[in-house]
Amino acid sequence: MVNKEMSRMSENVGVIGLGAMGLGVARSLLRAGFRTHACDVRREVLDAFAAEGGTACATPAELGAACEVVLTLVVNAQQTETVLLGESGAAGAMRPGSVVIASATIAPEFAESLAARLEAKGIRMIDAPVSGGAAKAASGQLTVMASGAPENFAKVEGVFNAIAQKVYRVGGAPGAGSKVKMINQLLAGVHIAAAAEAMAMGIRAGADLEVLYEVISNSAGSSWMFRNRVPHILAGDYTPLSAVNIFVKDLGIVLDTAKKSVFPLPLTATAHQMFMLAAAAGHGGEDDSAVVKIFPGIELPQKKG
Repeated sequence: MVNKEMSRMSENVGVIGLGAMGLGVARSLLRAGFRTHACDVRREVLDAFAAEGGTACATPAELGAACEVVLTLVVNAQQTETVLLGESGAAGAMRPGSVVIASATIAPEFAESLAARLEAKGIRMIDAPVSGGAAKAASGQLTVMASGAPENFAKVEGVFNAIAQKVYRVGGAPGAGSKVKMINQLLAGVHIAAAAEAMAMGIRAGADLEVLYEVISNSAGSSWMFRNRVPHILAGDYTPLSAVNIFVKDLGIVLDTAKKSVFPLPLTATAHQMFMLAAAAGHGGEDDSAVVKIFPGIELPQKKG
């Protein structure tokens, strides 16, 4: 239940980035009764969201001027920097005491630096990367790995209630949330790469792929990523829900962080190279399951119709 103070502080909420995750989050906020503002570089997506009852903003600054709470669901640190602190960034127009919920997957040290720069402007930040994919975002059932001061959470409790099934408070300062998300992405990327390798070997061995998928899905070798991504391979449909390039970036963050502490990550490094191979072959914009295309000499299922 959202008390009156929480409602007052967060009744105008902005979402910057209406991709697969951001659009679902924005719609969840609308359903929860928030006056939801949105900004995206694609005008047609903004117009469609406005037709659903949202408010389209031409720039992040326009959005920031209207909202007490701003969520950033963009691709990377560079985009986060631009939409918040760039020439037309939201932070320049936000009122002191407003809260930024930074939800892109970024390096922990960038999250710490961003929070300090926003604090200098009187703006509070919660480091809150998310997991769950487009389906969970659309249903308001994301998992959030959040860190920040307790008083900041108090101001946005209603927002988190609207978009997430689980909100884990993993630390009292920005950076801790991004550390947890980084480890999650390590496992997600390795599991996708392993699932692709297993299915490629299944094809080479001449196994019935549908049977193989059914058996593995109900056996010890399964994983959430195997069950979720292998159907894309079986259908020959690489329409991006999360792209190959996302794991080029995210596993790059993992490896860069490990390098600074001289910590070996052999499985992550191999998985990263697999996604790099797929991207270099022209598959970077395809679904991350397209990493299976790097394996030579196999005939992959083709999309029907």
